[in-house]
Amino acid sequence: MVKKQVCSFCRDEIEYGRGLMRINNDGSILMFCSNKCKKAMLVQKKNPRRTRWTKIYGTQ
Repeated sequence: MVKKQVCSFCRDEIEYGRGLMRINNDGSILMFCSNKCKKAMLVQKKNPRRTRWTKIYGTQ
């Protein structure tokens, strides 16, 4: 069985061989399902709880 990853921003499942991986200098790994999620988190610094198209929108 192939382990599915979860997007660090929108919490969607990512199939094996898909998506983007970013490894920070401190060793933490961020997985993204799309470039849209990557830009929203790293460039625009959006909060996923306030972004309507994420799965965790409105949770506390």
